[in-house]
Amino acid sequence: MRLTLFAFFSFISFFAYSQVVPKDTVIAAKPVFGKEAKLIAEILNANHYRKIKLGDSLSSAILDRFVTELDNNKSYFLESDIKSFEKYRLIIDDLTKSENVSPAFEIYRVFKKRYTERMNVVLDKLVGSNFDYSANEFYETNREKEPWAKSTEELNDIWRKVIKSQALSLKLAGKKPDEIKETLKKRYERSAKSVSQFNSEDVFSLYMNSITEAFDPHTNYLSPKASDLFKQGMSLSLEGIGAQLQTENDFTKIAKIIPGGPADKSGLLFANDLITGVAQGKDGEMVDVIGWRIDDVVKLIKGPKGTTVRLQILAAKTGVSGASKEISIVREKVKLEDQAAKKQVVNYQLDGKDMKMGVVTLPSFYMDYDAYQRGDQDFRSTTRDVRKLIGELKTEGVDGLVMDLRNNGGGSLQEAVDLTGLFIKEGPVVQVKNSANRVEVLPDDNKEVFYDGPLVVLTNRFSASASEIFAGAIQDYQRGVIVGESTYGKGTVQSVLDLNRFLNEKEPVGELKITFQKFYRVTGSSTQHKGVVPDILLPSALDAARFGESASPSALPWDVIKAASFQRSIDVNEKTIAKLNRSYLDRTKFDTTLKKYIRETEELKINLNQSRVSLNEVTRKKELEEIEKKKLTDKLDTKLPVSKEGLPVTDLTKLQDEFLREGLLILSELLSKRIG
Repeated sequence: MRLTLFAFFSFISFFAYSQVVPKDTVIAAKPVFGKEAKLIAEILNANHYRKIKLGDSLSSAILDRFVTELDNNKSYFLESDIKSFEKYRLIIDDLTKSENVSPAFEIYRVFKKRYTERMNVVLDKLVGSNFDYSANEFYETNREKEPWAKSTEELNDIWRKVIKSQALSLKLAGKKPDEIKETLKKRYERSAKSVSQFNSEDVFSLYMNSITEAFDPHTNYLSPKASDLFKQGMSLSLEGIGAQLQTENDFTKIAKIIPGGPADKSGLLFANDLITGVAQGKDGEMVDVIGWRIDDVVKLIKGPKGTTVRLQILAAKTGVSGASKEISIVREKVKLEDQAAKKQVVNYQLDGKDMKMGVVTLPSFYMDYDAYQRGDQDFRSTTRDVRKLIGELKTEGVDGLVMDLRNNGGGSLQEAVDLTGLFIKEGPVVQVKNSANRVEVLPDDNKEVFYDGPLVVLTNRFSASASEIFAGAIQDYQRGVIVGESTYGKGTVQSVLDLNRFLNEKEPVGELKITFQKFYRVTGSSTQHKGVVPDILLPSALDAARFGESASPSALPWDVIKAASFQRSIDVNEKTIAKLNRSYLDRTKFDTTLKKYIRETEELKINLNQSRVSLNEVTRKKELEEIEKKKLTDKLDTKLPVSKEGLPVTDLTKLQDEFLREGLLILSELLSKRIG
């Protein structure tokens, strides 16, 4: 599944929000479903930014999406099943307009049948088998590009490899045969129970999201239950570990670490790590969660603040073939203060000159709307907080500034505009185009430049939306240097519509989140898809095709509109960027810390793309030994990097953050040309 959710509450997923229902309960469409579907189709046809109609081409995409959401790893359906679904390929649009959602339930019934068959084979024949671990065979964990199985025998062999791989992992972790059998038995009994709890509302919700997301990935249907739980979760002050989760095959994956949360502060959990077990307190039993539905994993992870949760994880750095490890995190509330901007000062010397550099870390673009509406003169906001922090840094005598927007997923559009205004004299910041092709320019009207010194902006793949507006404006005005990874590429705006406003139904209906606007930079270039490409591009393990807007085939395209009229500054020009890039490339040759970071990034990239797992015990052991050997080598590799001039950079090495270190080194080069 591609849809993410917070570890402190559930949102929408394949097996989310289902109530326990009897196994013989008939899953069928309710009359209200057809009415909702027709209304949603009408709203999308008339109001979606893309200005496309629900027709045959989208019908085809909807069918593929729905089948994939049910069986995203091609582990249940047979090729013959897929062929039988072809009768729906070009008529889903017509059926939806006529209040008919029958394809959802007919396809689901086939899935349920195939799923039950698989679980019977797993529990009756495969769990507890005496596997031959000397055979040289592999299991492909990502079957997205594999063909559908042609026969039951072929599916049996696929699942033999699945169970063999899991059994081998447990064996190498020191589990005895009886323990392995019991662990796998419980794992798949739990999975079978999850599917037995799936109900009609869940099927309809999944089907409607297949329709809405065919328009674009940010247009979604929220069922009444999903909407209520989402709002309820948002009122919980983000209590838990502070992480976004998503399902990937049988694993629960960390999609994002929430800045300022317990997981972030612990430094033990990272994006793309896989959770395989959850335990409560210091001594609680570790519960195996492979194959669990994601909202059940969430229930185990969340809990009262001050309590401890232990997680068993497969680290992204070592991949699915690596050894699991256990970490402990104390739950707490992610407060506004934790999400607010923070500052630090770093001292450094280059070319014999002492430099004092300020760093402002900004996790999100926030504003306390409730306090603002109450007329509170001291309401919290990004721009107010950053202005105050920069003022303090000025008092402390900093020579330059780094704005750190890594993992900043956005927030208030107005705050992005206002924050940009602290760094430019005046002028347009972003252009917003609606579905009627009307363009609105959002300007900074304040002629004051609060900070006019050297500026570096750090971005990574998870800098999105408002972050991209700010970074793009700073780059377009040539006001600062953008350093890091290309940003996420989300250049669209959504609005939520309550479907109850349009349907006079006794039964509750859901909500529709619809894309209706698109962002453009002052140059006229969209931030959609491409995001903001840094001036100094640092190594990245995250491919845009998998981690970013480009990962969705239905994402709106990148395009260009007319540029706004604006006046560039003279702070950063092409010549300056070229010199900084040459210096960076030189450092990749002699800077030990940077070379080590580049090597680790390449290894992580390989591990993230590695989906083929050996089922040979000797080979698997060797892989684990290599990983442990690599860890030891890294610990011994403590030699300090040396600059070209022979000056040690110990101050920056202590940061333990190569992205920030590079940003500061680049800022120091800007400063060396300005400090007399």
